[in-house]
Amino acid sequence: MANILLVDDSEFMRKLLKKFLTPKHTIVGEADDGIVAVERFDEWNPEVVLMDVVMPHMDGITATRHITRAHPEVKVIMCTSIGEEKKVKAAIEAGAVGYVTKPFHGPNVLKEVDSVL
Repeated sequence: MANILLVDDSEFMRKLLKKFLTPKHTIVGEADDGIVAVERFDEWNPEVVLMDVVMPHMDGITATRHITRAHPEVKVIMCTSIGEEKKVKAAIEAGAVGYVTKPFHGPNVLKEVDSVL
């Protein structure tokens, strides 16, 4: 069981991820943009972050860079839409360790989380 932070500007996507991940894992926090994720990271103290790539105010790649510099032990999994795979390279350079594509499929999300743990 892992403590997970969900970061996505879509409430629907966060709810969907939560449905797939619980009760096997614990959702310790949710953020609708990268700024909130970075600012409240220490409060939530997750082991894994599921991070959307495209968000207002601060994108997921920038947020990942901030989080992994301060917390190199955290496992960040990027959530990308079909066609955004090019951004995954930049996300990995920023510290992400994996990715899942939207639309989400429960088994794929769980498999990726389990693989980074």
